[in-house]
Amino acid sequence: MSDTFDPDHLRAGLQPLSANLALSEEGLAYQRFYNMLGLGREGAVNSRLGRFEIGGYEIVTQLWMPERPVATLVLVHGFYDHMGLYRHVVEWALELGFAVISCDLPGHGLSSGTRASITDFAEYQLVLERLFLEAATLRLPKPWHLCGQSTGGAIVIDHLLSRGNESPAQGQSILLAPLVRPRGWTLSKVSYYLLRAFVKGIDRRFSENSNAPAFLPFLMADPLQPRRLPTAWVGALAKWIERIESAPRSRRSPLIIQGESDMTVDWSHNLAVLNDKFEQPQVFMLQEARHHLANELPELRAQFFEFLTQRMKQS
Repeated sequence: MSDTFDPDHLRAGLQPLSANLALSEEGLAYQRFYNMLGLGREGAVNSRLGRFEIGGYEIVTQLWMPERPVATLVLVHGFYDHMGLYRHVVEWALELGFAVISCDLPGHGLSSGTRASITDFAEYQLVLERLFLEAATLRLPKPWHLCGQSTGGAIVIDHLLSRGNESPAQGQSILLAPLVRPRGWTLSKVSYYLLRAFVKGIDRRFSENSNAPAFLPFLMADPLQPRRLPTAWVGALAKWIERIESAPRSRRSPLIIQGESDMTVDWSHNLAVLNDKFEQPQVFMLQEARHHLANELPELRAQFFEFLTQRMKQS
């Protein structure tokens, strides 16, 4: 039984989620590779892959549906990431009886687009809005909760600041190590403006962004990991930061999980911005946790999942 799959071939064979088709052999190989088969093993879970088109991209989406879902989690992955890295978050949500819907962002995972690139963060909002439409078409149960890790958190932040109480997701909003500014942003921005006319991208540096010892080797062997940092993405980030930091306040109150050993984002600056932008956000700090909270050590995940579970039960 092979765990190999061709991303382009797999994507081309997909239909909308509403078609409710069983996973193909290649889809099963994809789920085996990322250890996502058998999620929700305490009860029957319908798992399917699908595809939609938006903004010139073919976006691959995924749904996990328990037998009697009581709510829905809309999950947004981070930069360089894809859905296959989020099984711990999916399993936690399934244990709460939530349906989970997610997609690979443009240029990531199984979706089309220049790898890890984007011209404007507004394109991410188009994808998120289309994902909401998928959830509505499937009649996924409300409340709809949002969860975003890192750049996924930035996408959720953007959505909350622009849509607020008009958002179709009126449940809890979870920000895992959310991006506002990356660490060392001033130097990165200067480098971008100096190099953008000459360089389209630089080689990616893989770093220890989790305390879990097996995570970095897995990332480096992951066939869906981009190997370059496009300068276009950095330029889009620069425009987005300026817009978000000058955006008006929102009355939404997100749940924020942040590791104090995070060396990827400028978390002290980011928390100050988020405290200013939102109405009394609840912040849960983990002293030892690094950036990729979705793949931290089990004991660290257990701590913040317990915090989130309690808040979900109160909503």
